[in-house]
Amino acid sequence: MRIRSVEAIPVSYPEPNDFNALRHLCLCKIVAEDGQVGWGESITQFPEASLATKAIIEGMAPNVVGKSVLHTEAIWRQNKDQAWWYGYRGGITSYAVAAIDIALWDLKGKVLGRSVTDLLGGPVHERLPAIASCHAHYESIPQMVDEANEWLSTGLQGLKTGFGKRGNANLGFEHDRDVAYVKALREIMGSKPLMIDCGIKVKWDVSTAVRRVQAMEEYGLAWIEEPLGAWDPEGYANLRSKTTTLIAYGEREWNCEGYEQVLATGTVDVIGVDPGRAEGITGFKKICDRIEAYRRQANAHAWSSAIATAASLAVSFSSPACRLFELKPLRNPMQHDLVSRPFDHVNGWMLPPTEPGLGIDVSEAVVDRYRS
Repeated sequence: MRIRSVEAIPVSYPEPNDFNALRHLCLCKIVAEDGQVGWGESITQFPEASLATKAIIEGMAPNVVGKSVLHTEAIWRQNKDQAWWYGYRGGITSYAVAAIDIALWDLKGKVLGRSVTDLLGGPVHERLPAIASCHAHYESIPQMVDEANEWLSTGLQGLKTGFGKRGNANLGFEHDRDVAYVKALREIMGSKPLMIDCGIKVKWDVSTAVRRVQAMEEYGLAWIEEPLGAWDPEGYANLRSKTTTLIAYGEREWNCEGYEQVLATGTVDVIGVDPGRAEGITGFKKICDRIEAYRRQANAHAWSSAIATAASLAVSFSSPACRLFELKPLRNPMQHDLVSRPFDHVNGWMLPPTEPGLGIDVSEAVVDRYRS
């Protein structure tokens, strides 16, 4: 079975989990000769990145059209080779490679009648604990805690909450307030894991990070994510020597080479990877293999559409390095309207996908509604 066409589709949608901020993705639709369709995604976030990714996907389309739907690795490598000048170490080109690769795996599974998880070697987990990945929406700490408790009441087994995000929460900027918030969460969460994700607006220096983490880890942090940004090996080594909380970062890397560089520093415990950024399912799987070799934990950064969720689940279930799965707690159009069967936990657990391809049935009417 050969590939007939490739289409890049930038979409823009309001994200309720991020105060209805307009977020941007570039989808990829690949059609086989018999009419079967595979869907991919890049998490571009910004309109200019989506439009640039569209151009790169269109430039790479000749590498895809006419090829066998089974040759995912060969096409992935050819697309990476094409970027020798404008994207060798990642960037916009990685978005394009990712979107095409995810769509190819989806199509390959559909053509073969097998799930992508099976094509990756089969599930190594019977199930994965699901946690809420959220932004607090209130100024009042009691209201924020009540909100978190409502999300956890659905059966979710933990909480990752953002510091330095939009809205009135004002987390990440005041020592006493941050510690009081974490303490209040722990009182209602019991032994469930609690993670803190520091956003781009959090600008802690090393001494601030050490003091803040030392104070919060009294209440049992599972991990602290990007407290010193995307790259500060010396700072992270300092933080690691003075605290016991696991350190997470890496989600801003683009490819296996970048992740290898992060792992080699010895300063990271949990490595975030987004298949819609880090060269697709093929890229994510290769990165997970390296994370496993370093005996570290991989974590899917699947905070966009149901397509990225499906791709992340397929790899997470096929890799021993992945140990949990994050879900956005609020209904949103790219998760719940885009596909006919949205992904959700069952009593706090994610189960292995079993449907052909990525197990998604994308509504083209919804795609058209949100075209940028």
